[in-house]
Amino acid sequence: MTREYPDRPVVGVGAIIIENDRVLLIQRGHAPMQGEWSLPGGALEVGETLEDGVKREVLEETGLHVKPVARVEVFDRIARDKSGRVQYHYVLVDFLCRVTGGSASCASDAMDLRWATRDELDEIAPFTRAVILEAWAMMSSEP
Repeated sequence: MTREYPDRPVVGVGAIIIENDRVLLIQRGHAPMQGEWSLPGGALEVGETLEDGVKREVLEETGLHVKPVARVEVFDRIARDKSGRVQYHYVLVDFLCRVTGGSASCASDAMDLRWATRDELDEIAPFTRAVILEAWAMMSSEP
């Protein structure tokens, strides 16, 4: 299935990795959102569970092994071209993840990576910022 001008939505997974009051961001290497800071993640492969997909994507993009601990949000990300046709349609499932191994290094589809504090989230897409803040709130309410 093609990701650009798809026949149906593409299922994507994302990882919200928070450590020491900072969240891991990657700079996207490909469209959509090329060059923008976002969460590690990507498209689910056929036969792959959501949890296995997020683990694979994080490892491929960052070198980190993670364990998904909670589903934070499920939402549509639809981008239309200038004529109004759907150019991209993703159904995204974002997970709060805990690092279990590896070391953070930029790889695969990511141009760069960095750890950001809450005060450094103004430059990312509003929907990405919102889901990160939702994950922080979930962590704050844990017993």
